[in-house]
Amino acid sequence: MCGRYASSASAEDLIDEFDIDEDRLDDATRSLLVNPQDPPVGEPDFNVAPTKQTPVVLTRRPRGDSDGDPTRQLRLLTWGLVPPWSKDVKIGTRMINARSEDILASRAYAKAATSRRCLVPADGWYEWQASPTAVDAKGKPRKQPFYVRRADGDPIAFAGVYEFWKDRSKDPDDPLAWLASYAIITTAAEPGLDRIHDRQPMVLDRGDWQAWLDPEQKDPDVVERLLQGAPPGRFEAWPVSRAVSSNRNNGPALVDPVGQEELDGVVDPMTGEVIGAR
Repeated sequence: MCGRYASSASAEDLIDEFDIDEDRLDDATRSLLVNPQDPPVGEPDFNVAPTKQTPVVLTRRPRGDSDGDPTRQLRLLTWGLVPPWSKDVKIGTRMINARSEDILASRAYAKAATSRRCLVPADGWYEWQASPTAVDAKGKPRKQPFYVRRADGDPIAFAGVYEFWKDRSKDPDDPLAWLASYAIITTAAEPGLDRIHDRQPMVLDRGDWQAWLDPEQKDPDVVERLLQGAPPGRFEAWPVSRAVSSNRNNGPALVDPVGQEELDGVVDPMTGEVIGAR
């Protein structure tokens, strides 16, 4: 967790929902992808995978203006955090998630947690449940993907952290000399969801967005408080097609529930009942 999520909101909807001051989605940005992103950046993506560029909300002062007022910005960042000290950007493929329990003590994430926090907008996310009864062709527990979203219909805002990595072989004024990347913070799964996977993304409620994004708030104790999470019961989940397991597949059908006849040894996250046991 979390290795895939859905993000279909338009730029206009994100600007309105997250009270954006500056839309910077059109800024020139450095990508780690060899081939063009599919779907293209800016289009609905129901299978967001690591290394893709996705809309992220953050608050920063204007570059080079230490006295300027911070603004809430919507920008494209690469999923998979690359620390500024890293010698190889490939490290980002291993740093898509940061554990809430030790983020403030982590060399890779601690500084970002106290000064470069962001929100990652999403519709919902996917988790894979290992069956307690069914096995695949290799004899391993069969994995069933689930889609999880807020039950109240509100947009999801994952708590995240971001960093800037500089390519020292390029002119520092070249926007492509800088890679902006992020990681999603995870926490222990709440009751019910823990029947799918033992981890889940940290989802911040609207009332915590301002404090989380505040670049002036660098107190680790405040950050730790914000990472305590909300009471359980905000989410609903259902099994979906195994097509989501391939990042080549996309489209709104990926979040549609599958019928019970397609399930084999799947545990209902609400009741604990095993469905489709053979």
